[in-house]
Amino acid sequence: MAIVWPCPLSVDAYAAAGRDVEFPRPDCPECGSVMTFWSGYRRHVRTAGRCQQIFVPRTRCQRCGATHVLLPSFLLAGRLDVAETVGSVLSEVVDDPCGVRPAAERCEVPHTTARGWLRRFSARATNIAVSFAALAVELGGDVVTPGEDARSFALGAVRAAFRAASALPGWRSIGLWRFASAVSGGRLLATNTDSPYLVVGRRRFMPPVPSLTTTTEESHGI
Repeated sequence: MAIVWPCPLSVDAYAAAGRDVEFPRPDCPECGSVMTFWSGYRRHVRTAGRCQQIFVPRTRCQRCGATHVLLPSFLLAGRLDVAETVGSVLSEVVDDPCGVRPAAERCEVPHTTARGWLRRFSARATNIAVSFAALAVELGGDVVTPGEDARSFALGAVRAAFRAASALPGWRSIGLWRFASAVSGGRLLATNTDSPYLVVGRRRFMPPVPSLTTTTEESHGI
């Protein structure tokens, strides 16, 4: 299972830091105990058409033995490209139907890859919309009204949830698509059809790590 933490670092900064990134120490999703770091692995990530390697730590619960991967929120589970790239393509195609190919070219990804993102988002649109719309209301945000297009409904719900979360310390600086990755456990475009497991507020949650520009008030987390 992947645990996604709200990472404020750029991909370049994260990659350069290697194992020296200040990874947060999560509680075990299974039993709630504090987990310990347990090795890790390297994987590739692509941003602006360029691939680089990053270190991804594993965590292990000494109480129940469960192990989990700790992903930065610029990643989506099982995807090479960063969440912002995926989100940019989805937004362009859904908001202003210009076709997948030109959107992919602008984001410097293969159009077949972008087409796969759109198909997965379309297949999950209703579940994504309902989950994020409920989260927006729970956080005191706007009610999102369903429309004829499930994809537009889903995109509007993600944005509404982010606007609501932005009133809480730390989230605005993370950005829309890192937020979406973090609260869905990286499974925004997962192959299963279950609703994303949203983690924010008082649910099982890892608050944003303060960046160098974060205020003292924000550094206390959510």
